[in-house]
Amino acid sequence: MGIDFSDHKIINKIITDPQNNCYVLYPSEMSINLNEHPIGNKSKTTVVFLIDATWPCSRAILTASSNIDVLQKVSFTHTEISKFTFKQQPHDFCLSTIESTLYLLKLLNKHHLESIESKNLNNFLLPFEKMVEYQLSCV
Repeated sequence: MGIDFSDHKIINKIITDPQNNCYVLYPSEMSINLNEHPIGNKSKTTVVFLIDATWPCSRAILTASSNIDVLQKVSFTHTEISKFTFKQQPHDFCLSTIESTLYLLKLLNKHHLESIESKNLNNFLLPFEKMVEYQLSCV
């Protein structure tokens, strides 16, 4: 937890490990679109950092954390609207972290960087959907 991870020992150890190819999942004009291009290679471990924060806070984390901000950004294109319905997203392309994680895992499967069976991804969002359902019932 925090905003500035520039001096975070574990994160820096992962980033500086020559056996790793590190990326951060974050939309930008310079992002590698995973729908169109693969990342990583078989000779190194592909590491994708996910920022679990509000959109304004995630920008603040990137600004403050130079070690993460310099990593190549990756993103994806999707056609679904976030199921995080009790909270307004800043743009239609914005998803919650858990929704983004699911899309990321599916794309890493597609590029053969993961090998997660489809049946294991089918109910991935169920806890999230139940949380949203509960929160809406409390309104």
